[in-house]
Amino acid sequence: MKKKYNWGILGCGKIARKFVQDLSLLENANLYAAASRNLDNAQQFANDLGFEKAYGSYKEMVQDPKVDIVYIATPHAMHMEHSILCMEHKKAVLCEKAFAMNTKEVDRMIKVSKENKTFLMEAFWTIFSAKFLKVMELSKEEGLGQLKFVKSDFMFKAEFDPDKRLYNIDLGAGSLLDIGIYPIFRSLMLLGKPTSIKTMANIRSNGVEDSISMLFGYENGAMAVLTSSFESSCHNETELCFEHGFIKFIREPEFPILIKRSGIQEEIHIEQPKGMGYELEAKHVMECLDQGLIESPVLPLSISRELMEIMDAVRKDAGIIFPKHD
Repeated sequence: MKKKYNWGILGCGKIARKFVQDLSLLENANLYAAASRNLDNAQQFANDLGFEKAYGSYKEMVQDPKVDIVYIATPHAMHMEHSILCMEHKKAVLCEKAFAMNTKEVDRMIKVSKENKTFLMEAFWTIFSAKFLKVMELSKEEGLGQLKFVKSDFMFKAEFDPDKRLYNIDLGAGSLLDIGIYPIFRSLMLLGKPTSIKTMANIRSNGVEDSISMLFGYENGAMAVLTSSFESSCHNETELCFEHGFIKFIREPEFPILIKRSGIQEEIHIEQPKGMGYELEAKHVMECLDQGLIESPVLPLSISRELMEIMDAVRKDAGIIFPKHD
């Protein structure tokens, strides 16, 4: 029998609902507590999704001795504060990406995790998905030769509203931290850290970036062109260009991976997960806790830190500033 873990949800918004729908697929995950700054919101969330308890403050929930793991789904600007709150109460933490607002905040989170010997991981489900793992495997095929070029996009059209999360600078607004992090993550996993970064960004009058294109250069001559936007809709495709072929894929699991090598093109279909993929990261967290780990061997904190270092460098080049954090 697997140990059953009591999950707490900190922040009861849209992403939390999606996560919990997947979490409910796991037999050893108990939907225990939901917390919001508003008790009515927490109660509604708990009732809708089948949680045992609802709390009208985050501190109340982390003081509950029965909570084992907390999934943090508040806006980016609050991730460090809420992660530290949980870890200081010895609660394992799965924190949504972007992990924090900058590298300085990530370093504080890592320090608190080590001091309290408490598990901490960024909720980057992509690294656990069968599709991405297959792409990583295919990218190492000798017949393709060296990876020379990565093109990756993530865009969707969003309404401009400076009071809402995507455009509220005090909440960590902008496409970079919200969705630009995905193309950057893919380039990091495939090419490593860039040695040079050039950017072009569209910045609104309230200081929020809503579209950004990034050009990364690497020591071996490889390049990456990455784009995120709240102003455009597109296929959200990633293409890996090798010396002797290419790999193309779309993030949605129902689309096959397209690979061309030795002049022959092939479609590779991946079995779709039961959920949206969030259940894979939750399952991994519980496996780590079963082993007494405070850090994931698959998504170590060093990767989250490198990712944030790159985003800091992108923001510096583009002139993107978060006044309350930088």
